[in-house]
Amino acid sequence: MKKEGHIRKIIHVDMDAFFAAVEQRDNPELRGKPVIVGGKPGGRGVVSTCSYEARKYGVRSAMPTNEAYRLCPHGIFVGARFDAYKEASEIVRNIFFEYTDLVEPLSMDEAFLDVTNNHKGNPSATLVAKEIRQRIFEATQLTASAGVAPNKFIAKVASDFNKPNGLTVITPDKVEAFLEELDIKKFFGVGKATQKKMHALGIKTGADLKKWTEIDLVKAFGKPGRFYYKIVRGIDNREVKPHQTRKSYGKERTFSEDVGDLNWVNNFLDELAGSISEGMQKIPTAGKTITLKVRYKNFDTITRSQSLTHHTNKKEEISSIARQLLEQTEAGTREIRLLGISLSNLNLIKKEYYEQLELPV
Repeated sequence: MKKEGHIRKIIHVDMDAFFAAVEQRDNPELRGKPVIVGGKPGGRGVVSTCSYEARKYGVRSAMPTNEAYRLCPHGIFVGARFDAYKEASEIVRNIFFEYTDLVEPLSMDEAFLDVTNNHKGNPSATLVAKEIRQRIFEATQLTASAGVAPNKFIAKVASDFNKPNGLTVITPDKVEAFLEELDIKKFFGVGKATQKKMHALGIKTGADLKKWTEIDLVKAFGKPGRFYYKIVRGIDNREVKPHQTRKSYGKERTFSEDVGDLNWVNNFLDELAGSISEGMQKIPTAGKTITLKVRYKNFDTITRSQSLTHHTNKKEEISSIARQLLEQTEAGTREIRLLGISLSNLNLIKKEYYEQLELPV
């Protein structure tokens, strides 16, 4: 529960047309065209997602592919590549964890973050959201939209306001006006059947909904009526609850030009190790297994790992092992487009113990 007078800072991040965006990123011929990810027309498949170019024709997620084809016959239908989506999702998730451990994934492409007390020590959730979106684009070449608000419900609604590639911030003093002006169909958790019933009762906006007492809403809609009564008043004390313990920490970089210079690659590994070390010490955590990821010019991707007898988050040790692992690759003879280092088998370190370790002898 939130403390009296305590204002939380919640961000909801939602990747833009995620599956379709990955397909357009990986295949330049698809960019700017209506891309529909899912089954082929003529079968019994459904649309997983589609690009914004396809949405202009009325194509939507979960729609039968036959219906999508009727609406957009010139659309490009592609099969789903879940390995590629999972890889991009993990990169995004790791960026979230650089800012907070309070990350609640809703799916592969969206999550809540509580950044009230974040690892960067940044008091501005707006600046944190801007930085996260920029980091996501730099790391994946994909865009994300975000909503910043005092609670999960408003952050979720806000993230959908300026899609794609948008940021909407609802500060506490703006909550009341925002919700009163909001079209009822924009209320997250109000389905189409409920919307239809609300319209029949004259409820078309948040202001209309707010006129109803809690008792009357429960009579009309059952138990969800209590939920509607609270959210239209900006009341949502649900905490951001991580679904799983963090399993790894790492960073990677896709280069603007393919790299063949081995000295440059080794120097970059030193730089990357330093950034990872700094981030891990802020959490603080340490890892026992170090993994190097290399993607060559032709998109062939390999990983090399080494486990230690102890946990570490030290730059020198991470860099040294990463360089050793690099020797097990074809770096220097094949050009590289992406390099990454990650540490797994993590062990969270108590702040007090970590501070003792850092004291001068």
